[in-house]
Amino acid sequence: MEPAPIRNVALVAHVDHGKTTLVDAILRQTGVFRANQELVDRVMDSSDQERERGITILAKAASVQWKGVKVNLVDTPGHADFGGEVERALAMVDGVLLLVDAAEGPLPQTRYVLSKAVAADLPAVVVLNKVDRSDARPDEVLDEIYQLFLDLEVPDRHIEFPVISAVAREGRAVEGVGLPPADGDLAPLLDAILRSVPAPLGDPCAPLQALVTNLDASDYLGRLAVGRVVRGTLSAARPVALVNAATPPPSPRRPGRLLAVEGLGRVEVDSLEAGDLFILAGFPEVEIGDTLADPYNPDPLPRLTVDEPVLRMTFGVNTSPLAGKQGRYLTSRHLRERLAREVLGNVAIRVDDTDSPDVLQVAGRGELQLAVLIESMRREGYELEVSRPEVFTREIDGKRHEPIEEGVIDVADEHVGTVPQALAPRKGLVLDLRAGDPGRTIISFEAPARGLLGFRSQLLTVTRGTGMLHTRHRGWSPWAGEMPNRRGGAMVADRSGVSTGYALDNLQLRGELFIGPGEPVYEGMVVGENSRPGDMMVNVTREKQKTNIRTHAADDAIKLTPPRVLTIETAVELVVEDELVEVTPSSVRVRKRLLLESNRRRASKR
Repeated sequence: MEPAPIRNVALVAHVDHGKTTLVDAILRQTGVFRANQELVDRVMDSSDQERERGITILAKAASVQWKGVKVNLVDTPGHADFGGEVERALAMVDGVLLLVDAAEGPLPQTRYVLSKAVAADLPAVVVLNKVDRSDARPDEVLDEIYQLFLDLEVPDRHIEFPVISAVAREGRAVEGVGLPPADGDLAPLLDAILRSVPAPLGDPCAPLQALVTNLDASDYLGRLAVGRVVRGTLSAARPVALVNAATPPPSPRRPGRLLAVEGLGRVEVDSLEAGDLFILAGFPEVEIGDTLADPYNPDPLPRLTVDEPVLRMTFGVNTSPLAGKQGRYLTSRHLRERLAREVLGNVAIRVDDTDSPDVLQVAGRGELQLAVLIESMRREGYELEVSRPEVFTREIDGKRHEPIEEGVIDVADEHVGTVPQALAPRKGLVLDLRAGDPGRTIISFEAPARGLLGFRSQLLTVTRGTGMLHTRHRGWSPWAGEMPNRRGGAMVADRSGVSTGYALDNLQLRGELFIGPGEPVYEGMVVGENSRPGDMMVNVTREKQKTNIRTHAADDAIKLTPPRVLTIETAVELVVEDELVEVTPSSVRVRKRLLLESNRRRASKR
């Protein structure tokens, strides 16, 4: 049997090592874009949040033609929080392009994504990207990559990987270690893919097996199944059985529409053979991990397995006095339906019921993944209340264990001393320090996941916004004991109304404010952080008394310090156990779970 003229390859790397930029360059050089077409950078990062955050959140596929072979490229996220996307993408491919920054070298997410590729027994093509950087050290980085392969116990047949040096931003590459020529292109990289990534092995004449690895939706076609034909031929004209390992196959049905990936778009086709990627309409009940099979020989494939969530938080109906003023979706029914849709398309998210019908528990890989979900919901018009994240624990050998994270911090040299001081109270342990870019240092550490809640914002504060943090889940360790919470107590509004500059001017001496003048407030809303421990009830609606007595001091102009603007991430990190974050399409507020002070006092006595 002649192998199909197809190569399926996923781009995997640490955050910001150049995956999406490299895909851009490949699409340009292989003629996917017209010569006169207006282009945007990072064309694969199509959602608003991906462009705003500068990261890839969802794995996406594109295809190019090279020397008569169709190359399907799957761009994957680099953040460990979106590891579910990486795991699904690897089920669609036969090899990986491992990108590593020629200056930074392998970092935690490099190890994470490579470990997933190793578990799937996929060969790698190593790309040393950004070799034109002034601080590039490609030979040392290549040695570190070999060491990483050895640490992960990669099979011997995958150790002799091809090495390509590239400048993805300019679309230049050269085989081996070196600087690509000024007039170079990406031909050496594409040739290495054809040589090193095996063609799909499935027999197009065998009974059909196609694995659903993702879901999409269309206003015209409804739910779409996305995946790979593992064996046989998927035809739009022939009946197909949807097989779930837990249930018997239903009656065969003809697909509604069959689409294939071509360039950045999708085109309708009559059939697809083993090895190709498909998009199929006509199965509204399909879920990730299902198999599309021959109705006369239904043979399900093993379902996809992904890492377990390590963080959980509650999502509830917005119960504040300002609820319903900005959002369109306000009820628990809306909340349940939206989270049910998220679970269908995101295998790394888990949703469970709680004691209250209006509150659901949502579990995920990390703070960033949950923050992206909340941000997506608020942009769609949802109002909700969320709690501070908590970690899952396990009983191992009769002892309580918690998840532990491995991470790196890229920080300016003058702030190196502040990082260990910030990590120490959080039970963090510095493992290594080494030089990074000129004037910067890379600090490797490990810490309990619980201790890193809120650490990102603290790091930005102590490094004056220059520190960069990347972490990955490393395993489980014994419970580390109590962790520090917010340093100060909360300034809590004692009545509803509109904040005034006069009241805030008096309060800003007592701590840091979260609101400015003219903003609506309600009793129990947290309006600032007290500089001392303990909560403080404050009146932020107080107006200046109008009398006929005038003094020089009384007429001084009010000078307010700009308030701390709360984002979803900073608010979720800030709240403590008896507080919630209120999220609406245009506001992020912090509030007490019990709004009335009398109820809070009664609860504390209990």
